[in-house]
Amino acid sequence: MKMSTDKTPKKETENSEEMASKNEVAEETVLKDQEETKPTETNEDEARIAELEQELASSKDSLLRKAAELENVRKRVRRERIQLFEEAKAGALEDFMPIYDDLVRSLQAAEESKVEDSFLEGVKMVSKKFQNVLEKHGVERIDEAGVPFDVNLHDAMMKQPASDDETESDMVLQVLESGYRIGNRTIRHAKVIVSE
Repeated sequence: MKMSTDKTPKKETENSEEMASKNEVAEETVLKDQEETKPTETNEDEARIAELEQELASSKDSLLRKAAELENVRKRVRRERIQLFEEAKAGALEDFMPIYDDLVRSLQAAEESKVEDSFLEGVKMVSKKFQNVLEKHGVERIDEAGVPFDVNLHDAMMKQPASDDETESDMVLQVLESGYRIGNRTIRHAKVIVSE
């Protein structure tokens, strides 16, 4: 009996050692698997971070482009609004130019003929008010004679020889109808006679 007892503990010890050895191998395998998994997970995380950073940069770039585009649209709309206002103002003032010309001609005719002074003063007051409104809107009259002919300001109605030899060719001899301009923009060209 003694022998059988001796064999049993030996077998149990061998089994225990074998189990311990298997556990160690299993733990080593698990640790090894974890170590192998960590770098892969880290690489995946880094790849994901890089992808997100690229998306963020792309989104920022897109937003900056949209903001710049919106600002350009605002500037264009502002320019178009100003241009539209200027065109409307020029169109309205252009409609009043013939009336103002008639008023000026009436004054010239009244000064040459015998007209009652009170009537003449009244017409002069109306003419002055009209002129003040035009000046307020920056309208300048084009009615100078003796200046070089400029296609941007004048319409040549006819050419004729100058009364003296000192007058050069293409000079404005006489203004038949005044022109008007606002700044650099001509509303109506002056109708003139030009020297040959």
